[in-house]
Amino acid sequence: MTRVVEAGSGPALLMLHGIGGSSDSFAPQFGGLGSALRLLAWDAPGYAGSPDPDREQDLDDYADTAAAIIRDRCGDAGAHVLGMSWGGVVATRLALRHPGLVRSLILGSSTVGSGASADGAAKMRSRAADLTESGAEDFATRRAPRLLSDQAPAQLVHRATTIMAAAVRQPGYGYAAESMATTDHSGNLPEIDVPTLVLCGDADTVTGVPASQVLAGGIPGAVFVTIRGAGHLANQERPEAFNAWTESFVQITERLRNH
Repeated sequence: MTRVVEAGSGPALLMLHGIGGSSDSFAPQFGGLGSALRLLAWDAPGYAGSPDPDREQDLDDYADTAAAIIRDRCGDAGAHVLGMSWGGVVATRLALRHPGLVRSLILGSSTVGSGASADGAAKMRSRAADLTESGAEDFATRRAPRLLSDQAPAQLVHRATTIMAAAVRQPGYGYAAESMATTDHSGNLPEIDVPTLVLCGDADTVTGVPASQVLAGGIPGAVFVTIRGAGHLANQERPEAFNAWTESFVQITERLRNH
């Protein structure tokens, strides 16, 4: 059973973490949005508190698992979906496969998938081998600081490192990496038919502003926003701005749907 953390009340928002994260990655959202939104965050299959899957997972599997969570927790009314980085790629596939369950789509620091280039796919696959060779603690100590801007306080770097070290393990990380390496949503973006907000930190050096611009430019009617002073983990580094944009987008979408 996939672990889902839930808190708050209001319109439902399912939050899907990045490839090095867990539900703990959304602590700043649980702390800042729980009075306005009903928040749900998964530990993806094979991550943190969720059991290892009994077979390899591809992107369709992750999207279908997310859809099952929405159906179980929210019924046919569906939920707004926030995906960070890899979670945004899962969220994109979710919107393509199960559009009736996605009330709106928020893509944070995300991409069309690493399969958009041979180099991107190779780098993603190399991460899985790195984790196997070095172990979670060393892997996180080296990778987590890159996810934040140069101005991030040491406390936040430590917290991001701790979350990653506790979240990632094999084979789950390897399955997630392979799902990224084999995905390129470039040609599918025009098919997305739900209100979409694309958020990106202006100091993100991992996926970067151009990758988010590709998403925003390809999805009909998408809104594009940069978060000043934020790296890849924009939801953790600049939670006030990130939360404000998220809440306002969800609430506006709700009002438009009800009229």
